[in-house]
Amino acid sequence: MKEALLIIDVQNDYFEGGACPLHEPKKAEDRIIQLIGESRKMQRPVIYIKHINSNDEAFFNEGTYGCEISERIAPLPDDIVINKYCPNSFLGTSLNDCLRSLGVEKLIVCGMMTHLCIDTTVRAAMDHGYSVTLIADACATKDIELNGEVIPAETVQKTYIASLSGIFAEIV
Repeated sequence: MKEALLIIDVQNDYFEGGACPLHEPKKAEDRIIQLIGESRKMQRPVIYIKHINSNDEAFFNEGTYGCEISERIAPLPDDIVINKYCPNSFLGTSLNDCLRSLGVEKLIVCGMMTHLCIDTTVRAAMDHGYSVTLIADACATKDIELNGEVIPAETVQKTYIASLSGIFAEIV
């Protein structure tokens, strides 16, 4: 079964000093660096997803430093970069066509934010017929709020990873 590494939204705005810093993004990025190395040794395609927001949003504005993929994991010329404009990496993008043209059947997924773009993309991958392995320690999220109550990032991370386990993805 041919695999591809799918790296979602590891962009500068998610790191310290960015417009939307996450909880421990460098820790996730360190693990992503390992996955990229492993993938390149195995000649597994590396596909980057880059989220772009309209300029009236708080972060990922096109043409800004914050919108750029982190330098530590910068794509090589042979890597694929696909822009997206909503949480689902498949919706309105060339991702599915790209994966089909490469013969990919299984996705190794990592990136940011677990509770939004990772969750949405992993669920959509099942709709498109892909098998998914989600690398939990290569994902990052943040505290979220509901009705004035703050839900800590650690709880958000565990909850979303647990909800994807089994039906939607194998969790590693």
